[in-house]
Amino acid sequence: MNRLSANLLLLFVGLIWGLGFVAQQTAMDDIGPLQFVAVRFLIAFLVVAPFAYAETRRYFAQPNATPLTFGDMALIGNVGLMFFLGMAFQQVGLLGTTVTNSGMLTGLYVVIVPMIAALFFGQNQPSIIWGAAAIAFAGIWFLGGGSLDGFNWGDVLTIICAVFNALQVILIGKAVNKIKRPVFIATIQFGLSGVLGFVCFAFARSIDWSLEPEFTTDTLLQALPAVLYAAIVAGGLAFTLQAVAQRYTRPADAAILLSSEALFAALGGMVILAERLNFIGYLGCGLLLSAIVIVSVISAKLEAQALKTS
Repeated sequence: MNRLSANLLLLFVGLIWGLGFVAQQTAMDDIGPLQFVAVRFLIAFLVVAPFAYAETRRYFAQPNATPLTFGDMALIGNVGLMFFLGMAFQQVGLLGTTVTNSGMLTGLYVVIVPMIAALFFGQNQPSIIWGAAAIAFAGIWFLGGGSLDGFNWGDVLTIICAVFNALQVILIGKAVNKIKRPVFIATIQFGLSGVLGFVCFAFARSIDWSLEPEFTTDTLLQALPAVLYAAIVAGGLAFTLQAVAQRYTRPADAAILLSSEALFAALGGMVILAERLNFIGYLGCGLLLSAIVIVSVISAKLEAQALKTS
């Protein structure tokens, strides 16, 4: 897979995630946020596990295959932990904000990723990435209305989610390039998130947290269509595609492309939930699309030219 193909695949992931915001919010008409996270990712784990098993068999059939080290397992565990924290904060935050705002604020990792990668991991970023990140940030800002009016607790939790998402994007990029078993890594990520979700759900119920209602079969069945989309499509499929594609592109590129979920979340909220964009929102869509084009096409062309001259 070349970088352009990987970038287009990440853009497709952004589409799936953006529509997933609608499912995430509608599911909470019936079940709580931590229950949703737990069920969603345990289902995703069960769906993807057979593919991880097949990938593992193919991997160990190679003559240069090596078993996982303690450092490898720690890295995968950190990926799963960052993933869970990002998803949990996002899901709880959706109780206090709109699908459009959640998509917008989650997309802040488009700026956070290159900053963390440069400051803490020593990954120098081409100037075009900083420019594209700035354009994407402006797009996300305008997409949310261009102001902080009505900023509430749900928005704060979603910003915290964006920080953990940024760390997950960076760490999964390191993990898939080091371990070279992306489906296995994604599967462990889902399983760990599902288990942690149930632990946190049990704790929330033990303290009678008002935002986490009691588990019942009836409410779960009512939420099941949204849960299955979030688990199988936006979970198992999309996050596995992310892990595969990030073997072939930089974390900062991936962050900008994945930030398209803000655009698709706004469109999904508009079409399905009757949330509406004004002129500034449409301007934000245009800016975000510009940043995506810069990364998915121009960045790939610059890399190809550099390879020709090297």
